[in-house]
Amino acid sequence: MRLAVIARVFGILLTVFSLTLLPPIGVSLWYDDGSHTAFSIAFGITLLTGLIMWLPVHDLKQDLRTRDGFVVTSLFWLILGSFGALPLIISPQPDLSIVDSIFESISGLTTTGATTIVGLDTLPPAILYYRQQLQWFGGIGVIVIALAILPMLGIGGMQLYKAEIPGPVKDTKLTPRIAETARALFVIYIALTVLCAIGYWWAGMSVFDAICHSFATVANGGFSTHDASMGFYAHNNAIMAIAIIFMLTAAINFGLHFFAFSNRTVKHYWKDSEFRFYILITLAACAIIVGYLYVSGTFDMRGSILHGVFQVVSIGTTAGFGSESFATWPAFLPYILLMVGIMGACAGSTSGGIKAVRVMLIMKSGLRELDRLVHPSAVVPIKVNRKIVPPRVTDAVWGFFAIYILSFFVLTIVVMATGEDFVTSFSTVASCLSNIGPALGDAAAHYGEVNEVAKVFLILAMLAGRLEIFTLLVLLTPAFWRH
Repeated sequence: MRLAVIARVFGILLTVFSLTLLPPIGVSLWYDDGSHTAFSIAFGITLLTGLIMWLPVHDLKQDLRTRDGFVVTSLFWLILGSFGALPLIISPQPDLSIVDSIFESISGLTTTGATTIVGLDTLPPAILYYRQQLQWFGGIGVIVIALAILPMLGIGGMQLYKAEIPGPVKDTKLTPRIAETARALFVIYIALTVLCAIGYWWAGMSVFDAICHSFATVANGGFSTHDASMGFYAHNNAIMAIAIIFMLTAAINFGLHFFAFSNRTVKHYWKDSEFRFYILITLAACAIIVGYLYVSGTFDMRGSILHGVFQVVSIGTTAGFGSESFATWPAFLPYILLMVGIMGACAGSTSGGIKAVRVMLIMKSGLRELDRLVHPSAVVPIKVNRKIVPPRVTDAVWGFFAIYILSFFVLTIVVMATGEDFVTSFSTVASCLSNIGPALGDAAAHYGEVNEVAKVFLILAMLAGRLEIFTLLVLLTPAFWRH
């Protein structure tokens, strides 16, 4: 591991990230909310730190190796989250502790959407905008965005790309060059954000709310400018419909969007096995939840359809917006929603969770074992998109699933050991590890009531979920540090 190369990358990335603190300064000055001082100080600290790390090694021309890429990817999210928390720590509003500020920042960057803040409607506009912006950058992956810049500075980026992009297969690129891939993803991401913002504004949101909510919707993050989240607009069917459409769009593999953009066709979407599987699971969950909400008398027909469909899509895409407090719904419905969220959406999207393709491969693998019980000598290959899946991929899926479940139970026990009850511990770990956001128990409304020691472990869960566990855990293996 070459520390000088890693320091150079950290320096460049922190310097680039410091520029993202300039728009909130502009928002603060526009609304005259007084928070520009906090952002200016945070900008100065972040920029100075980045330059101090970069200048001594700026002439270094060595490339990143795979091991260096894992270190940069894992540690940068923690470092970025810490520097991203500076405005929240310095600003008198919302008056958060250091742990709560880091929790809020990392929750934004990992697009988890879990919040410790109460009274969003009274916060300075710049603080509200900044939270949404954190999610927007987190959605595309700050490191993936930087990959469009790093090659021009003489730093290769494929090692970072492999560690950052979600999904079971990480060696497939949309375009031959990694910089072109990052730019293609960024262009599609920006286009979806602009369309979403225009849609929200057309449907009745203010310009400020439309921009802020488009950031969180396309990132599938779930932060809102209101305590009631999307429930603030539950009376507006058009806004709710636009939210559902763009949450689903952002939950689809961006490779499919890229193909549609390049070839001017949409026929390939339904041909994709993972897309079909995810849509069918979503429709099934909608049918169960909408039906039970109506039969149980929780809502009338309109309310059952509105809140049922919205919450399935919101939790299933791991966006985590709330149209209504699902924690108070009849017994098993909140847990169905959590299970849908744990599965997550498609690989290569802005969503979290295990990913639909992994769940699909696990189910196909289980069905194959049933066939082998009946026909022991039969050769039954697993196929995705009519192609045989290599054994190394199914092995990786089962390995990921085993580590995920183990991490989930260990973290749940640890959070319980800090003093939280089982429902709170179980749901917050499930929510943070899958980057969903909403939880049950003491965290049903917000995470402000969760003790700070537990929040530290939940921060770890958010980071592990965003990096799909292996990227973070590989740093703990002795083999990784051997020469």
